[in-house]
Amino acid sequence: MTATRIDGKAFAASVREKVTAHVATLKADHGLIPGLAVVLVGEDPASQVYVRSKGKLTQEVGMKSVEHKLGAETQEADLLSLIDALNSDETIHGILVQLPLPKHLNEDLVINAIDPTKDVDGFHISNVGLLGTGQKSMVPCTPLGCLMMLRDHHGSLSGMNAVVVGRSNIVGKPMAQLLLGDSCTVTIAHSRTKELSDVVRRADIVVAAVGRPEMVVGDWIKPGATVIDVGINRIDAGVKEDGSPKTRLVGDVDFASASEVAGAITPVPGGVGPMTIACLLANTLTACCRVNGLPEPEGLTA
Repeated sequence: MTATRIDGKAFAASVREKVTAHVATLKADHGLIPGLAVVLVGEDPASQVYVRSKGKLTQEVGMKSVEHKLGAETQEADLLSLIDALNSDETIHGILVQLPLPKHLNEDLVINAIDPTKDVDGFHISNVGLLGTGQKSMVPCTPLGCLMMLRDHHGSLSGMNAVVVGRSNIVGKPMAQLLLGDSCTVTIAHSRTKELSDVVRRADIVVAAVGRPEMVVGDWIKPGATVIDVGINRIDAGVKEDGSPKTRLVGDVDFASASEVAGAITPVPGGVGPMTIACLLANTLTACCRVNGLPEPEGLTA
């Protein structure tokens, strides 16, 4: 068996197309332009690249894009003041504070200062609680993207056995809640789960989000299962001609062995990753619709 490759890059492009069309309708029919504000504190290189990509794609779908770049020495009071101003800005419908923050800043305090209706990352404690109790919330982007791809591949997920490997607040826990919401039987496993391979082997759906390179191997996968690999790990790949170290990106799943057993699988890169920004745009659109009492975009929410 050779697994079907779930193309996250192509799927993300289709999500952005839907967002673009809905944004155009909002402009034409209601004079509304969804706005996304991204706040970057410090000069982390990976964060800078990510923020630039977000800004570019936000503009491409017709939204308003605002970036606030603050120095690493920024004090908590100043950051909270900026968030308060964005909360009050009616032209901004989504606020994202890029993580990680410098160590002197309290991430929980900062995240929970964002208006929950504008919390397009879905990290505010109010949104976590709403999701956990099955109510309408802003949903974290990566789990939302995983859910969209699973629904697209399977249609109904009802009754399927799902194992989420990883228990983070960003992916593992909200992913489990979303799968429960779609009537899966869900197990949350992690690095300390006893007989982890046996637990994973029972799953119709495996979501790997544990942060360990190629931890989940083909022997762990139930034949025909769908594997969603959230991991992004950079590992050693020898040396370049100039003697400098060479690296490559891999997921939490050993793609080569797993793809021989699974029915469908996401690659790394090109799987879940592109969906995260696409779902950020979808969440911003959803937030704009909700605050203005308009119907939510079909197929772009949980």
